[in-house]
Amino acid sequence: MKIVLTDAQTVLDPLVNADSLKQFGEVIVYGLLKYDEVAEKIADVDMVVCNKTLLDEHTLRLAKNLKYIGLFATGYNNIDIDYCTKHGITVCNAGSYSTNAVAQHTFALILEHYNNTRNYNKYVHDGLWKRSKTFSPFVYPLNELAGKTLGIVGFGSIGRAVAKIANAFEMNVIAFNRSKKQAENVKFVSFEELLLQSDIVSVHCPLNAQSENMFDKASFAKMKKGALFVNTARGGVMVEQDLFNALESGHLGGAAIDTLKVEPMEEDCILMSAKNCIMTPHIAWAPVETRIRLMNIVADNIRNFIDKNPTNKVN
Repeated sequence: MKIVLTDAQTVLDPLVNADSLKQFGEVIVYGLLKYDEVAEKIADVDMVVCNKTLLDEHTLRLAKNLKYIGLFATGYNNIDIDYCTKHGITVCNAGSYSTNAVAQHTFALILEHYNNTRNYNKYVHDGLWKRSKTFSPFVYPLNELAGKTLGIVGFGSIGRAVAKIANAFEMNVIAFNRSKKQAENVKFVSFEELLLQSDIVSVHCPLNAQSENMFDKASFAKMKKGALFVNTARGGVMVEQDLFNALESGHLGGAAIDTLKVEPMEEDCILMSAKNCIMTPHIAWAPVETRIRLMNIVADNIRNFIDKNPTNKVN
């Protein structure tokens, strides 16, 4: 069995490796193939494992031996599923590996906004505490989470995990989900009601035709003045210019973003100059333990495919 990893550097590093895949055959690792390089590099392989590599009719056209595509991801919009099904190529994704990691990062962003940890750390290291007249200088505002209303958009496994953490902080939790859901200590409301009631809106829905650009000028205008907008889902659910405007006008109190429409970030990304906007580079899913778990799921998917009992099959 010949297995090629086309964009290994999006998952692997010195702490997380692909050794678990060597039991299935020869493993060839490419850090990050360019689009025009893919077809040639996978022409004679049995399996491809990738994260975001675009596998379409053009890149797959020479892969006559290809039987299986495994994903280092839950989403599979980078794979031409119709082409794969037509040519007998099984596609398996990796679901629910990052639930706790993304929920944790969501609250890291929320806590950073309300506790100003980064700013206070800088204040101390700049030597300003040494010159403070009081032992507790109130330089940046601090706010409690208890009693605040958290609105969760998308109540899958990550949304549910975020709600559980919010309950521990004694927050009021409301949620909007397109299909009917139930959860203890969570009130389900319409999207509009969620926008109107929430002190914090946190997005955890997939990117699809229904969710694309759902957070636009109209949505931000309905949110409470001073509210916090958090996006650890997909950049495509928000209109970046509209978010910038809502922040600059002061209508929103802040934003905390882990994803953008174009990644890596473009040179002229409008949010770079936005007020009160915390940004991280799409790393909510990426703790070491999470990526090790992901590699185990990918290996299990391959093993089950070989045993003619495929798991996490999407076509």
